[in-house]
Amino acid sequence: MSNPYLLIIVTSSMCGLIAGFVMHRSSFCVTGMFRDMFLFKNYYMMRMLILLIVVSMAIFEVGTIFGLLSANPFPLLGPPSLATILGGVLFGFAMVLAGGCVVGTLYKMGSGSVLSVIAFIGLLAGSAFYAEIHHLWSALAKSTSFTSGQITLPQLFNTPSYLLTFPIAIVAGLYLFKVKDKLTRPSSVDGYIQPWKVAIILALLGSVSYLFVGMPLGITTSYAKLGASVEMIFAREHVFSLPYFTGLPLSYIPPFTDTLITGGAGPKLDAVAAIQYPLVLFITLGATLSAVILKEFKIHYRLPLKQYVTVLVGGFFLGLAARMVPGCNIWHLWGGVPILSMQSLIYAIALLPGTWLGSKFLAKYIITH
Repeated sequence: MSNPYLLIIVTSSMCGLIAGFVMHRSSFCVTGMFRDMFLFKNYYMMRMLILLIVVSMAIFEVGTIFGLLSANPFPLLGPPSLATILGGVLFGFAMVLAGGCVVGTLYKMGSGSVLSVIAFIGLLAGSAFYAEIHHLWSALAKSTSFTSGQITLPQLFNTPSYLLTFPIAIVAGLYLFKVKDKLTRPSSVDGYIQPWKVAIILALLGSVSYLFVGMPLGITTSYAKLGASVEMIFAREHVFSLPYFTGLPLSYIPPFTDTLITGGAGPKLDAVAAIQYPLVLFITLGATLSAVILKEFKIHYRLPLKQYVTVLVGGFFLGLAARMVPGCNIWHLWGGVPILSMQSLIYAIALLPGTWLGSKFLAKYIITH
């Protein structure tokens, strides 16, 4: 293919549009999955996450076996470290305060939530701020790595991945079959899409991205790029003096081409921009389209100042944490966990105490005051 970016942009745009549309129709938010579990002892949406991971795991493994997926593990995954744990805890805490994860913020913003716009601004600021501490944080990550370069559990145990993924998928599948009567949520809302259907659709979209882009869905590096672009207006020389904004960690040959492409967090139109900018834009537009069709699009802004401050602070630390991990819920939970990335698995575990703390803080100091 003469233009390696064309297929990437088209794929990411399509995946983003569909994802934003169906997530809006079901209120499918990873933050809500964890928050509901801790605040209300409600595990319904957590089952949806398990379903998404299991379906992704099965598709990714079959795709790898038949040589359809170009790289397993895919680019930008790294070894687990203490930085993964600390970043994961902070991410879990911050996403509860922000009222949504990095993708939940987008589709809520697309449907008219001003609170989510404020959270998005915080996300950009926190992501850009990370560049100021990158040299220290990356040194911590390297010095506290738990492995000598292995990325996934199959690599660590030097075993075919299917010997681990298929048993896990079967056990999880049996659990979901056992609770199948609890997978459907009663609703009389027009246009509502059952979350179990959305989980399967999102797993399929992640697989489409893996096949045609070379990696599953991910968006948070683009937040740093956007933040750097804004910062460059006021401090251009400073932005280009920071190693985080001048590095090119993404360097790979996409599927269906023989051209090496590169990209990073700097304010440039590169491979990262081609992959993630369309996702950010079209997830937002997909939600807007859904809301307009349902005649539900409305600008929601009459809320207490305290809520605006809370989501701004939460968004800032959410953006910072996404770079500290590095990655986010959709990158790790929907992409890394299905291939048993150790970084993603440790991140998932670290989310639990973080979201628990965030839920307790929200209940004690925000909701009740």
